[in-house]
Amino acid sequence: MLLFSLLAGAPAAADDVLKIGSKRFTESYVLGEILTQTAAAHGKAAHRQGLGNTAIVLAALQAGSIDVYPEYLGTIDLEILKNPAPTSLPQMRAALAKLGLGVGVPLGFNNTYALALRGDSDGPTSLSQLAAYPALRLGLSHEFIGRADGWPGLARRYGLPQAPRGLDHGIAYAAQAERQVDVIDIYSTDAKIAQYKLRVLDDDLGYFPRYDAVLLYRLDVPARFGARWQAIAALEGRIPSAQMIAMNAAVEVGQRSFAAVAADWLKRAPGAAPATTAAPASAPAPAAGALMARLFDGKLWQLTGEHLFLVLASVGLACLAGIPLGVLAAGSPRLRQSVLALAGLLQTVPSLALLAMLIPLLGMIGTVPALVALFVYALLPIVRNTCTGLLQVPAGLRTAALALGLTTRQRLLHVDLPLALPVILAGVKTAAVMSVGTATIAAFIGAGGYGERITIGLALNDNNMLLAGAIPAAVLALLTQAGFELLEKLLGRRLAPPV
Repeated sequence: MLLFSLLAGAPAAADDVLKIGSKRFTESYVLGEILTQTAAAHGKAAHRQGLGNTAIVLAALQAGSIDVYPEYLGTIDLEILKNPAPTSLPQMRAALAKLGLGVGVPLGFNNTYALALRGDSDGPTSLSQLAAYPALRLGLSHEFIGRADGWPGLARRYGLPQAPRGLDHGIAYAAQAERQVDVIDIYSTDAKIAQYKLRVLDDDLGYFPRYDAVLLYRLDVPARFGARWQAIAALEGRIPSAQMIAMNAAVEVGQRSFAAVAADWLKRAPGAAPATTAAPASAPAPAAGALMARLFDGKLWQLTGEHLFLVLASVGLACLAGIPLGVLAAGSPRLRQSVLALAGLLQTVPSLALLAMLIPLLGMIGTVPALVALFVYALLPIVRNTCTGLLQVPAGLRTAALALGLTTRQRLLHVDLPLALPVILAGVKTAAVMSVGTATIAAFIGAGGYGERITIGLALNDNNMLLAGAIPAAVLALLTQAGFELLEKLLGRRLAPPV
């Protein structure tokens, strides 16, 4: 708890940094970089990228972990404010003000939702006609399936009988190209619409509202970050749809980084000619060393340090709490089931759901909620193995220790725990190896680590980027396993009776 408190106080030293968030899809990453680089010319700014879906990034904004992020009017109106029908911008501003939030700086383009199918397939051309094709397989993003302005309302409006399958937006295009699904949800500024030659279904009943790109921010941001906010506000109306599509294409098809694409646009934005909207017909073949270049880029050691800290700190804290709880469970039969049941119950909470709940509870994103979540998941094997190891100590040895005059505390420290140590260590090993893999989820709330590459790879459907995050995590898990096995062998030799 002391470590959590120290970490919780760390953001206070960074109050002068304008924290810009983004969701986990290409356009949001790019816009986040444009905002960050624009503000950085006038003061400190940081990009908390790829924070997940609307619920997570909104919780981060309300908690003050970020100050501003790019959002869309339709999402604010129907998903955040839960209005049953589209309202006016003044009405939205009044409702958001009650939450301490503001909306403004329309960026100049409308990125609405739509459904699309392969252009070479027979089938509907409008959403009304889609109802007549119940056999078509729908692969929709998880957020779209659950949104108030997404699938539930769309299905009711058009009487659609299909049961959609949940897919990550980043891999939906590939799944459709491989004919695993027939219809996917798309954003109208997606560069891959042209690349995959998709047929966008006409919203002939006008279900989808306008999704003009705007900024959602905390009301105190303009006053706190005067020059930086003025620079960002100057972006109003400067990004037409054609240029946004071109930037998305530069990342997804041209395989350029978000930062490079944003920097290039900012260099030519003042008075620049409109960027071309044409996306290449197919993605360029990656170079032979593309994986190695991503694997050993300049961020490898930074991500390794972040990942190691998350694992070591969470497992260390779990040991400090879990071993005493295991001792308590072993020594008190009445409490044993309650302690083990509680540890087991905590581990059943889905990781992303736990992270989303921790953001408003702790009032921040990043390292602290990630550590809390990893701590919770590491508890069960440590508590269970400590209890099991202590219960396996022979009763005769305990009686002998008491007969020699040892107190209960002395027997625990000098007899029970040393004899149970191999079993306890096995539980710590299990917790550590599990934490190496689970820590990749921490990137969804801006805690860094190898998961940062995995989230970007998912957003771009970039296998090389995915592998650049997955391979180091797998290697670290194997090294952790090997290290504990070596420690167990050394411990076994020490505890072995002399011949």
